[in-house]
Amino acid sequence: MSGGETMTQSKAGQIVWHDLFTSDRARSMAFYQHVASWTYQIERATDFAWGGGEKDFVLALSGDEAGAGFAETPSGQQNGWIAYIEVPDVDAAVSRVVTLGGKIVREPFEVPGVGRNALVRDPLGAIVGISLSRHSFPVPRRQFGPEMYVSNGNDFPQTFYADLFGWQVSPERVKDRVALLGPGGDLVATHHAATLPAGSNSVWVPCIKVASVSDAFRAAETKGARPASLEVNETVQVHDPILCDPDGAPFVLGVTQTTTF
Repeated sequence: MSGGETMTQSKAGQIVWHDLFTSDRARSMAFYQHVASWTYQIERATDFAWGGGEKDFVLALSGDEAGAGFAETPSGQQNGWIAYIEVPDVDAAVSRVVTLGGKIVREPFEVPGVGRNALVRDPLGAIVGISLSRHSFPVPRRQFGPEMYVSNGNDFPQTFYADLFGWQVSPERVKDRVALLGPGGDLVATHHAATLPAGSNSVWVPCIKVASVSDAFRAAETKGARPASLEVNETVQVHDPILCDPDGAPFVLGVTQTTTF
């Protein structure tokens, strides 16, 4: 087994990357720099994964770790964050999506020098990325905490995530939320019940790590963030308020040990 395959196996079931689709990349960069102290590195893609051709791609860094990318919102997509979950074989995973009740948004595609990705929607409509890394970088840990899954009521498509990614739902509900565990039993996300606007899909919401949640919350508001247009239970509203950035992308703020079970 090659070193790349060994690394991939150790990442399987982990959230390994985030993309932000934005209609105003410069504004988004300024916003997250102000809120989370991110820095940026511009890379020139010769065959850009979103639209082809030569284009600049923005890497977002916390310290020396890059865990996210910013791209102008592609045609047919909406502004927002997308989390990518590692699998050993993207094509094999995507082939099971429809059978499991999901929909394919974008068939598997190559990201030169990075790996192979696909975009899908789960049975409740939440968009999620499927990824195979072809590099030796470890799973990013500095920029993002456990992802938040927000659905209408208590529904969660457990079979979908168990089959594709080996996730398990914790049998215990703590502080009105449920832990979603990776293949090794580690916390990868939390599920929160909500009352969503009519016709809305469930949504994955990234948890952005900051030094001080209260300071970052105020900074976000001064830069145009607003509360998300959904009703969650009181515990979530108090402890994990969901904001939307100036482009409408939902996110929450947290520190290293924001969510404990």
